[in-house]
Amino acid sequence: MDQFMERAIELAGENVKNGGQPFGAVLVKNNNLVSEGVNELHKRFDVTAHAEIMAMRKAQKMMHTHFLSGYTMYASGEPCPMCLTAMYFAGVDTVYYCASVEEAAEAGLEKSKQIYADLKKDREERDMEMVQIPLNDGKTNPLELWKNR
Repeated sequence: MDQFMERAIELAGENVKNGGQPFGAVLVKNNNLVSEGVNELHKRFDVTAHAEIMAMRKAQKMMHTHFLSGYTMYASGEPCPMCLTAMYFAGVDTVYYCASVEEAAEAGLEKSKQIYADLKKDREERDMEMVQIPLNDGKTNPLELWKNR
């Protein structure tokens, strides 16, 4: 097994021993470990404090950038939809993972599997109601401001 994946799994195991969920992640560039993270929901009371996002936050803060093109993520578990989306936005090139969302669900961590299934549905059929409120006439349109900057 790859040294970076071994480290992600080690982090996940340590996190369970410390009261957290079994998720660890390592962010790598040019075969060098840049940052790592564990799931910290239990410490931060923050649903976005997942291992992959924590590793990305550390790297982005350290380098003063939000772009992570050329980076590889090693994760003990298949990234949830939120983490995967964050990696897309940041430009991470490759993600390696061990446990699938199906395996996580079998262990009692089913939310990622449920969300992936829900996102396949049409907007109107999803579990979370989403309602668009069109911008009123006469109001400043932020998208127009962005296009005209």
